[in-house]
Amino acid sequence: MRLRIVLFAGGALVALLALGIAALWTPDRPLEALKARWAPPPSRFIPMDGMQVHLRDEGPRDDPTPIVLLHGTGSSLHTWDAWADRLKAHHRVIRFDRPGFGLTGPNPANDYSMAYYSAFTARLLDELGVDRAIVAGHSSGGYMAWRYAADHPDRVTALVLLAPGGLPRSTPLPPGLRMAMSPAMGPVMERVLPRSEAEKGLRAAYGDPSRVTPEVVERSYELALRPGNRKALGETLRQGLAGRDGALLSRVRAPTLIIWGTKDTVIPAEPDAELFHKRVAGSSLVMLPGVGHMPQEEAADAAMDALETFLRAHQPSLADAER
Repeated sequence: MRLRIVLFAGGALVALLALGIAALWTPDRPLEALKARWAPPPSRFIPMDGMQVHLRDEGPRDDPTPIVLLHGTGSSLHTWDAWADRLKAHHRVIRFDRPGFGLTGPNPANDYSMAYYSAFTARLLDELGVDRAIVAGHSSGGYMAWRYAADHPDRVTALVLLAPGGLPRSTPLPPGLRMAMSPAMGPVMERVLPRSEAEKGLRAAYGDPSRVTPEVVERSYELALRPGNRKALGETLRQGLAGRDGALLSRVRAPTLIIWGTKDTVIPAEPDAELFHKRVAGSSLVMLPGVGHMPQEEAADAAMDALETFLRAHQPSLADAER
């Protein structure tokens, strides 16, 4: 009798769990519909590694040192909209959706290692005829940026890191990301994505949650539902965020600006900002009071002011082009 009760209770629990998943089940959005909404001109797509890579390449083509902008986990090239709008009058600005994210979608080879991302960036810039560039990256895109600078020091004239990843974490990943990378919960997370949870995650990434706009929430939510992206997120977390490349920071030779928000709870400024500042020789560190993990969105003007001050100090020819 006791066994029957246990089996009945277990069956009831499984049934309730199945009902809960069914209630939260979120289908993918059709790719063509997403492209129509989120890839108007100047967006274009270039074939690479079996993917159609979503790219925006703006500003003067005769710029000898373009600026390349690399987004973070779960994001897209749109996170740099404010930066691109301000920079493109005087600089060639290149940004793209990394494999696994945005409209580019999953890598058929299922490789999301930082070694792959670094090599991918080099080949994409070769395709665009760019030999040397200023490279800026946010969060795991910051990890991608400094790994690229370490692997290709002759191709990076300056490096800009906004709350970068790549060192062992001092705090746990946010719960949603932990579930996405979990072998047990990952398959469930590939099927469910309540919009309220997506908004909650975004608001937690801002120092002032009231600055999160409905458009940012809608964009982030819809692009997460691009076919294959939810599975790619789990794979990316498992492959690329282990913090095993910290020793490679010593290879970075480019002048480096580090920007961090004092209220970042995703990759806390304490202790990570000082760790990066100490480990990247000759780097400059700018702290943005009251700003969270998304300075390029939440405090775009303040972050851009820091960038332009840095460029005037380290890239005189670029500063002259602005005047």
